[in-house]
Amino acid sequence: MKEMTISWTVLTLIFISVTISAVAQVTLKQGMSSSAVQQSLTGGWLEIVIAVASNLYVWLGLIFYALGAVLWLGVLAKIDVSIAYPFVGLGFILTALFGVFLLGEAFSVIRFVGTCLVVLGIILVTQGC
Repeated sequence: MKEMTISWTVLTLIFISVTISAVAQVTLKQGMSSSAVQQSLTGGWLEIVIAVASNLYVWLGLIFYALGAVLWLGVLAKIDVSIAYPFVGLGFILTALFGVFLLGEAFSVIRFVGTCLVVLGIILVTQGC
């Protein structure tokens, strides 16, 4: 079985991709929490589609997702998916932190413990790299 090292360039690409995807999540949440979208949820499907499709934050979130995906393709071109994918766990951490600090969401002790376990998992999986 071959050993694979991860270059600083690939690590940077991973971090940027995962960060952009976390920003996409928060941006989409902002869009879907808007009063126009929330009010449309009591209407018919066409009203919902129009409200969502006309929301700038939803579009920005989708653009961020697309950009993150393109960068992730660059990661996958450089390293094995079994090494790359655990880094997606960083997205859980960043998204939780962005939710707390940008959206004012609660962060409980159990979420903190779960987040620490994700970090531990990333460290353990990448030890062989």
